[in-house]
Amino acid sequence: MEPINILLVDDHPAFRAGLVALLSPLDGIKVVDQVANGEQALALINQLQPDVVLMDLTMPGMGGVAATERILRDNPHIRVLILSMSDDDESVFAALRAGARGYVVKGARRVELSRAIRAVAAGDAVFGPAIANRLIGYFSGLARREQSLPQLTPREREILGLMTSHLTNPQIAERLALTHKTVRNHVSNIFAKLHVGDRVSAVSRARESGF
Repeated sequence: MEPINILLVDDHPAFRAGLVALLSPLDGIKVVDQVANGEQALALINQLQPDVVLMDLTMPGMGGVAATERILRDNPHIRVLILSMSDDDESVFAALRAGARGYVVKGARRVELSRAIRAVAAGDAVFGPAIANRLIGYFSGLARREQSLPQLTPREREILGLMTSHLTNPQIAERLALTHKTVRNHVSNIFAKLHVGDRVSAVSRARESGF
């Protein structure tokens, strides 16, 4: 059986060396190269054609999210597995939106990392325990929010969520690629459906409902 070829992308040489030492004894897994950032990964990706890229998120120059998007745009058959210290919602969902097939927090045991690499190489999506718990919590909260505000459309919920983050209408329009008028109309509909008269009351109602 051909080994699973791995490209390591991380800006810490000592961590990369430790990772090579961790993975080298594993049957069927081969580290073919290692680089320090996204630009270096892109320079080698067409030549190496690894099966799996183990990708850090925060690096000098091109970070992991941008590098994942660029790699998968031209090489959709390559699997990206994020290996990062970050486990916050923003990092996790940014990586998933970029196309990563898995997310494991640094410090994972050899057996956990081996299992994740093999699963991602086989086409599965896989998450370490900490990330899986975070995803479960997020989607449980999402279900509660939808039940508490069932009259709002998905777009209205999205805009209400951005309102709770103190984004103005112009900022929301830019974030969602909508016109200012469209956002104003959605905000007016949110006020009407929540039976409130202003932004502060809408945000307060949203937070009471779990946003």
